Amino acid sequence: MGAGSSILAADGEWGETSLGDMPESCVAAVLLYLDPPEICQVARLNRAFRGAASADCVWAGKLPANYRYLAALAAAADDEGPGDGDANGKRFSLAATKEIYARLCRPTLFDAGRKEFWIQKNKGSLCMCISSKAMTITGIDDRRYWSHLVTEESRFHSVAYLQQIWWLEVDGELDFCFPAGSYSVYFHLHMGRPYRRMGRRLCGTEHVHGWDVTPTRFQLSACDEQQATSEYFLHEQGGWKLYHVGDFVILSSDELIKLKFSMMQIDCTHTKGGLCVDSVFIYPKGYKPEKANIVCM
Repeated sequence: MGAGSSILAADGEWGETSLGDMPESCVAAVLLYLDPPEICQVARLNRAFRGAASADCVWAGKLPANYRYLAALAAAADDEGPGDGDANGKRFSLAATKEIYARLCRPTLFDAGRKEFWIQKNKGSLCMCISSKAMTITGIDDRRYWSHLVTEESRFHSVAYLQQIWWLEVDGELDFCFPAGSYSVYFHLHMGRPYRRMGRRLCGTEHVHGWDVTPTRFQLSACDEQQATSEYFLHEQGGWKLYHVGDFVILSSDELIKLKFSMMQIDCTHTKGGLCVDSVFIYPKGYKPEKANIVCM
């Protein structure tokens, strides 16, 4: 069936109708079944589709259930930023669901710029990243053990680099309202020190040692008694890896939940070193970021 069809006019003459003659309400009912990128594509067809693609009823169903909570955090971050709104200098409206969706797809920093959240463009699911600077790291202020490396390979442009230590413990926590669903927690780690020389990415491994004697333990707990534990030997060098800590489930989008997560290697019979700690990622369960190297038990 083509884009146009014949209809009988009042004067008895046959005329042509097309997709542009469809009422916006009918088009909107169809768009409800499409993903956001598909909605943006069909919006270019004609005026009716363009109007329907901006309808609040279409985008309301794509937003997370607690989008007002997320939008308030985004608005607060924009107020605290150097400009008067988003990256284009525009203030998004809490009344227009399409604008809210577009704004939430862009990363929002909070907690003094040490944590960040965004929603996936294609599904509207919540993702989060927590910087190593938001965590408690044993000995982090002692330059004999730790240093901060400036790098473009981190979302926060800085990672904690361990030269050598006997007792490794990294602890973090988060209070947040997540949309209902299942989530996975990962530590983003790198064995060796990444750096660039003459435009080439290199990795210094002179400090890497002690990770093959005892496994490193990762733990996750939630205030509703959900718990998870995993252990890994940290072997491979030269690339960033996401070490799966565990999963948690959110039943209500309106409840503030406290998460605690940690990694530790406290076998004091030997030292360990040469590790970059970047951040903790929280993704919808089952989601695999593009080009990510995920390590699971």
